[in-house]
Amino acid sequence: MAVTPRQRVRGELVRLAHRGTGLREFTLAAAGILARTVPFDGICLLTLDPATLLPTGEVVHDALPPEATARMAEIEFGGADVNAFAALVGRRQPTALLSQTTAGNLDHSQRHREVRSPHGFGDELRAVLTADATPWGALTLLRAADRAHFTPAEAEAVASIAGDLAEGVRRALLFGGTRRCRDEHGETVGSAGLVQIATDNTITAADIAAQRWLAELREADGGHPLPHPLAAVAARARRIADPSVTPGASACARVRTVSGQWLLTRGWALPDKHSGTVAVILEPAPAHKLAPLIAAAYGLTSRERRITQLVARGLGTTAIANYLHLSPWTVQDHLKSIFGKTGTSTRGELIHHIFLHYAPQLTEYTCPERPSRRQ
Repeated sequence: MAVTPRQRVRGELVRLAHRGTGLREFTLAAAGILARTVPFDGICLLTLDPATLLPTGEVVHDALPPEATARMAEIEFGGADVNAFAALVGRRQPTALLSQTTAGNLDHSQRHREVRSPHGFGDELRAVLTADATPWGALTLLRAADRAHFTPAEAEAVASIAGDLAEGVRRALLFGGTRRCRDEHGETVGSAGLVQIATDNTITAADIAAQRWLAELREADGGHPLPHPLAAVAARARRIADPSVTPGASACARVRTVSGQWLLTRGWALPDKHSGTVAVILEPAPAHKLAPLIAAAYGLTSRERRITQLVARGLGTTAIANYLHLSPWTVQDHLKSIFGKTGTSTRGELIHHIFLHYAPQLTEYTCPERPSRRQ
């Protein structure tokens, strides 16, 4: 049976995802594969924190200049523009065409009117990249203003490979870069830092620890004065400070630096007299707060996470089976799946690979609550 062009593209993306490259290398290589099916003039790929849908990294090629990053974040998380990434999560087809949503009047989109159009761009095709029901990234393809709009068939083509792109993104998240500056317990070494971001998204203050983290984030973000993850955290913090906004959102994201270290970034809008100023804390991500992200990136199910915990405690197959009221054969089947997903072959390798490198427990994580203004 002949291989269709779409099958060929999927096969190339799967092979690319399993090379274990970093995010930038994966994105640029995937762009070359994708362009043969859906031509475009610019591409932007964001990694997302699945818990908050805030961006944690960005790769841009032939798209917007660095100075547009902060404004795009403000618009994206302001909650008013069309085809926001958050609105695409959970859709059967997680793609959207700006030309289709606006009935051809692209200026109905704030980001197009204020940012994209002035830089010569026309239609955009957006997609949320989801694997195992978890959003790992967001893709934007752009066409120049003098080019034809994207078609529904092209949107469907991107939707058909969104899962393969998501797999590449989450594998790049796991395997790209190095893992260093951790102590014998697997914790990141380093101090928490504080950054103050003004309404115009300039950094007005940063302590010594924050300056170190900013340097790493800027290196990963192409040297932007305000790295994209912090611009997004600041925009979300200002948004949720509005009392009319439905509570529940968090200005919080787990971000990986170029050295492979993980940071927890949290933002809070300061009192009204500061006119939109946001304070952002950057701190080494505690193991228990990072663990759910890593477990999800490996694609471990809830049952597999629980079994991994029990293995870490030193329980054997029979003891795990008794504890979880399963048969030993079922436990062995789960262990086989866990080994396959994590690239390990023994219990010792599993514990060393996950727990020393990432986290001592696979528990659920929620962002810390916003402190009171008296603090």
